[in-house]
Amino acid sequence: MNIIITTSQVPFVRGGNEALVDGLRDALAERGHRVDVVALPYRWYPHHELVKSMAAWRLLDLSESNGVPVDLVIATKFPSYLSVHPNRALWLVHQHRQAYDWYGTPLSDFANTTEDRRVRKMVQQADRLGIGGTPASHRFAISRNVAGRLQRYNGFTAQPLYPPLAHDRWQVGDYGDYIVFVNRLDAAKRPALLLDALEQVPEAKAVVAGSGPLLESLRKRVADGPLQGRVSLPGYVSEERKIELLANARAVYYAPVDEDYGFSTLEGMASARPIVTTDDAGGVLEFVRDGANGLVSPPDVIALAANIRRLYAETELAATLGQQGLADYRAADISWDKVIAALLG
Repeated sequence: MNIIITTSQVPFVRGGNEALVDGLRDALAERGHRVDVVALPYRWYPHHELVKSMAAWRLLDLSESNGVPVDLVIATKFPSYLSVHPNRALWLVHQHRQAYDWYGTPLSDFANTTEDRRVRKMVQQADRLGIGGTPASHRFAISRNVAGRLQRYNGFTAQPLYPPLAHDRWQVGDYGDYIVFVNRLDAAKRPALLLDALEQVPEAKAVVAGSGPLLESLRKRVADGPLQGRVSLPGYVSEERKIELLANARAVYYAPVDEDYGFSTLEGMASARPIVTTDDAGGVLEFVRDGANGLVSPPDVIALAANIRRLYAETELAATLGQQGLADYRAADISWDKVIAALLG
């Protein structure tokens, strides 16, 4: 088949969506399909840029290219599902969350102004057009959590379809003396909550790796406070370094706000590390079970600190939880064969 994957892309930024698109492209090509990615640059500020982005996607007719018919378009995140094609599948990464579940919280940049209400309404109308125009049998979401939001806010159903990790080179080492976090450093991922908890557990250390808008403020906090010498903030790390950090950590901290899916969860499980998370972490909780393969607490500093303290006080706990996490990851059998069979079915 001739297949196009559509996605919106913030230039110079790579994360879970980009890993998903690259993996899908390569998996389709390996199975003999002719595949390419169509990505448009994405800006959400000021908010009228969202309207331009939606219009740009709607103007794209991808039914053919250079005389070559396109058999299938696979759309991913907002607003890439607005392009025109008679045969489209949706693998929803997420919608524009600032207009939905984040609206009215500090994570949304929409205010209660006439202009912002107008743009928010247009985002929701565009979703009804693009997502509603995809047959229900061809609508998938990367997690039960994303599918649940789509049902709750837009009234559309989607089948959960988990994306695999980028590779299988994960290693299992010793259970060292540090908690590890490797992800984008922004408010939604809550790295500061980990630092808050670590201040209550003086025996604990952490490596908080990744880039993002909070990096410099977190570095200043560590340099000027009681976490100096206990917390490392190296910034972006290579994939090989990430593998090494995960393989030798005491545990993985990953407690985002109502996460869509969270590759970090599966990366930690594949490395036989227990996941330390919170009961509002969304898609993370589709894999993490409290006391079985991880530790789950409310998003409260004292409760989170208590779970971290347990991992240092009970020396075998990390290994017990981590090994169960590895077994659960293998049993989940998340594969590109399953993904492609569903999307092309």
